[in-house]
Amino acid sequence: MEFIASKEHEWLKKFLGDWTSTGEAPAGPDQPAITWTATESGQLIGEIWLQVNGKHNMPDGKPAHMQLTLGYDTKQKKFVGTWLGSMMDYLWVYEGELSSDGKVLTLNATGPRMDQPEKMAKYQDIHTFVSDSHRILTSQYEDDNGEWQQFMEAHYHRP
Repeated sequence: MEFIASKEHEWLKKFLGDWTSTGEAPAGPDQPAITWTATESGQLIGEIWLQVNGKHNMPDGKPAHMQLTLGYDTKQKKFVGTWLGSMMDYLWVYEGELSSDGKVLTLNATGPRMDQPEKMAKYQDIHTFVSDSHRILTSQYEDDNGEWQQFMEAHYHRP
């Protein structure tokens, strides 16, 4: 049985290639934001799965490695994937959807709360393609009042 890639699988090719990024996240009250630079490389696994490997240095100087996998489940009609990082022992599992204009992929997940790791919270990673060579990743969580709070933003560029 041969699988034919859908238009959503084709869309994932936007992540292919080498990217550099700069990011920022709040550090806490009366503290300067945490900033970083990173690199990542995206490649296809077959014609329907995307694998993105990234690396950067943590604030303490230790190297961090991340891996994102994305695909599209044609039966569920949802993007699906995972994210893992060398700085934590939690595997993030995504389900998401693409905006009608094809520019924004919103990935939903549940994971440990940053302020109370024994509790779980809803999260979103939102990939916005400004152009073929610039995308923005914003990450947010749902607070106790049901409102989304952004905690990270990174700009990715490629030549």
